[in-house]
Amino acid sequence: MLLTSRITMMMMMMMTMMMMMTMMMMMMMTMMMMMTMMMMMMTKMMMMVTMMMMMMMMMTMMMMMTMMMMMTMMMMMMTMMMMMTMMMMMTMMMMMMTMMMMMTMMMMMMTKMMMMVTMMMMMMMMIRMMMMFLRRV
Repeated sequence: MLLTSRITMMMMMMMTMMMMMTMMMMMMMTMMMMMTMMMMMMTKMMMMVTMMMMMMMMMTMMMMMTMMMMMTMMMMMMTMMMMMTMMMMMTMMMMMMTMMMMMTMMMMMMTKMMMMVTMMMMMMMMIRMMMMFLRRV
C-alpha cells in the first residue's frame, strides 16, 4: 500500500513539474510575441492594450500554477478533511481568476468613472465570496 501511494505521489509530482515547465514556456512565448507586437506598433494605445494582455496572461499562468500545486498537495494529503479544504481553495482560486480577467477586460474597455464603479462591484463580490468561504469552513 505504502509503496504504491509513494509511486503515485512521485508520478503526480512529475506531472506537475511537466505542467509547470510547459506553462513557463507558454508564458515566455506569449511575452516574446507581445514584445514584438509592441515594437511593431509602438502607438501608445496599442501599447496599453498589449500590456493589459500580458498582465492577463501572467495572471492566468500564475493561477494555473497554483492550481497545479494544490492538486499535488491534495494527492499528498489524501485525508478527507484536507481534500475538502483544498477543494474550497481551488474554487476560490477559480473565482479569483475570473475576477482578474474581468478586471483587466474592464480596464481595457472603460473610462475612469466606469472603472471605479466596476472596481467597487468587484470588491463587493470578493467580500461576498470570502464570507461564503468562511461560512463553509
